[in-house]
Amino acid sequence: MRPPSPHRSHARQNPLSGAWRGICASPTRIASLLAVAGACFAFTPGCTNISSVDRDIEKLLARRTNALGADARVPEPVMRDPSQVRPERPAFEEQPPSVNPDADELPFRDRPPISAERRLERLDTFLDIPEDARVVDLSTVLRTSQSNAREYINAEEDYVLDAIRLLIERHRWGPRFFDDLVARFDAFNLDPQGGEYRVVGELINTLRVTQRLPYGGNVEAALVTRATDELRNAATEDYVSSSDIVLTANIPLLRGAGMVAREDLIQSERNLVYGARRFERFRRQFFVDVCTNYFDLLLQRQNIANQIASVESVRREQRRLQELAEAGRRSAFDVNNFRQQVLRGENSVLNAKEAYRVALDRFKVRIGVPLDEEITLAPVDLTIPEPDVTPTGAAELALRYRLDLQNRRDQIEDARRAVANSRNQLLPDFELTGRANIPTQSDRRLGGANFRTDEGDYSVAARFSLPLDRQIERLNLRSATISLERAIRELENFIDNIVISARQAARDIDRAQFSILQQEETIRINELRLEELKLKIDTVQSQDILNAENDLLDARNARDSAIRDYRVAVLRYLLETDQLRVSNQGAFLPLQGMLVEGFDPNQPRPAPRAPDPLPELQPEQENAPETQGAPGAPEQGTNTVTPGG
Repeated sequence: MRPPSPHRSHARQNPLSGAWRGICASPTRIASLLAVAGACFAFTPGCTNISSVDRDIEKLLARRTNALGADARVPEPVMRDPSQVRPERPAFEEQPPSVNPDADELPFRDRPPISAERRLERLDTFLDIPEDARVVDLSTVLRTSQSNAREYINAEEDYVLDAIRLLIERHRWGPRFFDDLVARFDAFNLDPQGGEYRVVGELINTLRVTQRLPYGGNVEAALVTRATDELRNAATEDYVSSSDIVLTANIPLLRGAGMVAREDLIQSERNLVYGARRFERFRRQFFVDVCTNYFDLLLQRQNIANQIASVESVRREQRRLQELAEAGRRSAFDVNNFRQQVLRGENSVLNAKEAYRVALDRFKVRIGVPLDEEITLAPVDLTIPEPDVTPTGAAELALRYRLDLQNRRDQIEDARRAVANSRNQLLPDFELTGRANIPTQSDRRLGGANFRTDEGDYSVAARFSLPLDRQIERLNLRSATISLERAIRELENFIDNIVISARQAARDIDRAQFSILQQEETIRINELRLEELKLKIDTVQSQDILNAENDLLDARNARDSAIRDYRVAVLRYLLETDQLRVSNQGAFLPLQGMLVEGFDPNQPRPAPRAPDPLPELQPEQENAPETQGAPGAPEQGTNTVTPGG
């Protein structure tokens, strides 16, 4: 028997080795295949630069935001390239470690008992604001909050996400290009006994473009290029290339035809408008919330000052009673009453300082200031004019200008459109489809771009499907109808709540103004009452003096609270009626005819003035000098307001 040839023996062991030898022995074929592959990759877009996506988002947001007005702000979130984000720990770690030591591994050190004076010094160290703390005013706080506040950044990103969804949907409705490249090797056994194989290599590239039609359906055009070569024997001339143009179309005429086909695009466009309104409404709400927090902190600090002044006043009276008791003119019981009031007041001051410190830390978190940075709030010299409005007029303005109400009204149209789209799904299916395949000339081995329309294949078909089973679609229609009715009821409820809030905001302005005038008179009466009691200290009861001190403290706190309430009430009224305007830098924009001092963004702002330091609580000392000035005088510059403008 003749021994098998080396070639046949090799082919029997590895049929693809002949293909590899054929490729290596035929540089022209390699060049041909690589040329086809290079042409294919030339049409394939590279990695998309993330900056181009950001530019598209910014342009779209600018168009939608500018439609609301010049004062609306275009969000500028910091969007990092995902490829540049590196996790601190492996993100695919299946069992992340836990830090949970046993009890015997946790050290504990007890503190020896300390005196009340030492405890008070420690608390003052923990609670008092350092003297080198950075002084920030209201304008700085508002500007910082619109750059660093987490909830503000989240609201910006929600708006950006609406824009991204719209860009995605728009891209789906534009021409979309795809390129598929397939390399395939086939080995055919020509002689099962002798192991004779035929190895064929084929490179197929499909370049296609798809386009949705405006009223339903889609069309697709594809260029299919094939390059085939006999790879077993380098001496053969079996290299063949061909191309085909394939055109397909699918057009619905009943179900899925018309504007229902554009539902996703229409809803995405409308959602971006809703997002622009929602973000602008958030900016105004956030502005009022930050101002309210600022005023609340100033009120807390002023209440602390009032409490400290009251404690010092009671302590002075305690010393005077002590002297009278030593002279036998008053009893020790009266002295102990005042001493008890001093202790109670000191404890109230410490509780108030703790509450203020916690509120200040939470405020820093909200506006985006690091917790380890010490800040102190500058006093506000703010004059807000009183708007000439009635509850009915405020409700009418709110129904006209509220952006969230405009969203609710437009969303009713979305619900009506959903009902119409559900009805469309009950129609029968009637579709037209077409296909055309135009190849290269069949008598040429290297087809290239030699297309012949007379050799093409063409087909047109119409498909009609009777709606025998539309139970799910009927249920969806009923669901959409219920959703529409519910949306209408929710809109009516939302309108009622807006009217209630607007009326309340208008009434709150008058109520706060009346409270300011009333508490000013109450302060004057209590000051005269306390002064008279002190002049008759030898004959009046000690409890009467303590009651007068408490009433004066309550009146001062109520006056300061009324001033805060008035400022907030005016801002709330502007917010509830959506007349509040906030600049791109977070500053208050006065309306036409409104004269506001302390909020005008066009006026140069002086350097923030540090608040007057709070007096320290000192342990009782013998023969302590009396404090000069009126007891419990309000902090200079804090909560100064001209209520009527």
